[in-house]
Amino acid sequence: MEAKPTSLTPINASQRISSLDIMRGIVLFGILLMNINGFGLAGAYANPTVTGGATGWNLYTWIGTTMFFEGTMRALFSLLFGVGMFILLSRLEQKGAGIKAADIYFRRLLWLLVFGLIHGYLLLWTGEILYDYALMGFLVYSFRNLKAKTLFISALLLFSVGTVWNYFEYRQDIKMLDQVELAKEYKASGMALTSDMEEATASWAEIEKSRSPEKVAETTQNMRKDYFSVVAFLAPKNMKTDTSWFYRYDVWDILSMMLLGIALFKWNILNAKKSYKFYGLVVLVCYAIGLSVNYYEVKMIMAGNFSFLSMAKAGITYDLGRLFMAMGHVGLIMIFCKLPVLKWLQDSLSAVGKMALTNYVMHSVICMFIFTGVGFGLFGSFQRYELLFIVFGIWVFQLIVSPIWLRYFYFGPLEWVWRNLSYKKNHLLRRQRAEPSVIPESPVG
Repeated sequence: MEAKPTSLTPINASQRISSLDIMRGIVLFGILLMNINGFGLAGAYANPTVTGGATGWNLYTWIGTTMFFEGTMRALFSLLFGVGMFILLSRLEQKGAGIKAADIYFRRLLWLLVFGLIHGYLLLWTGEILYDYALMGFLVYSFRNLKAKTLFISALLLFSVGTVWNYFEYRQDIKMLDQVELAKEYKASGMALTSDMEEATASWAEIEKSRSPEKVAETTQNMRKDYFSVVAFLAPKNMKTDTSWFYRYDVWDILSMMLLGIALFKWNILNAKKSYKFYGLVVLVCYAIGLSVNYYEVKMIMAGNFSFLSMAKAGITYDLGRLFMAMGHVGLIMIFCKLPVLKWLQDSLSAVGKMALTNYVMHSVICMFIFTGVGFGLFGSFQRYELLFIVFGIWVFQLIVSPIWLRYFYFGPLEWVWRNLSYKKNHLLRRQRAEPSVIPESPVG
């Protein structure tokens, strides 16, 4: 007998997992703490010597963000996305949606991919992640019903592949620089260069050019131009990341954390139901390992004066450090969620997390008007530490506006559009009266 059609409606407040909402809000803010360097400075995301300042407060800012946030916020964003997609499918299947659940799931990802392309190419953010999440989301579908242990092991294997790749890439960098030095000796002696030397010399020239004052000045000038000029300037960068990151980074960096997130959710670690002792132990152990690895990397990079090779070598242990730091953050966030104090902050962060897609894209829109020629054209005008004031301002704004918005509307505006496109059904946006909140569709849940 054919099953009756299922009404796929928003779930009520009693079905929420508040710890995930709070975590989304915190991670979204952490993402901006890292992304602001890409929004406002040329080539300074990882290397403060390129621009933005590498002494005093600028150096302290780089050290602090590198030790505690580099790679970890992206890791947690990916983790939450995996959990969100797993919850979506599970609840659709529980409602008897059947094959319709898969239709909604894949349609949701297709629209997320479109949003990602719009975000990157038209909203001028080359570091956008929605496109990559959509691609990895297609792969997550096949893993969702595996046991937590299997998901955990799969995630570790993917991490390992990425680490091995980083190691061999570092060895290639050493070989390249050796060939560059040999080429200098050959040129000095009047000898013809080999093809390997010519290739290495050309590659090194491109690397040096990307970090040169001339390149910084060129990028700054282009980012301050009118909207369509900036779109044209950034399009090749977006094209490069959209075509190469899938196999170089996404599978090992993003898919691994998505699988780990589902495993942790199945182990009931992400619902803040474990004991304070459990989460405290996670914090102590994971931070001890993660901070040790990150300190080793920071010291090595600084001792090498931010050289190309020192940063490449630090990449070998990069995933190890960020994985343990991310798990330490999970433990600390769960403790925060369990605390019977700061309820106002928990509620505000939860509202930010419920509107994760809208708030994430809002970061780009605000920064587009601040930094590019679309608005004030202040790209390259701030030092690294000064960008933090912009970050804090956006945090405060979203902490205030998100709860107010959700008091009158079911969803954030982009969550509402995404939900309608995914379900092919027009859901109400504005509340008619005081009603329980619902789960909005966000890039991480």
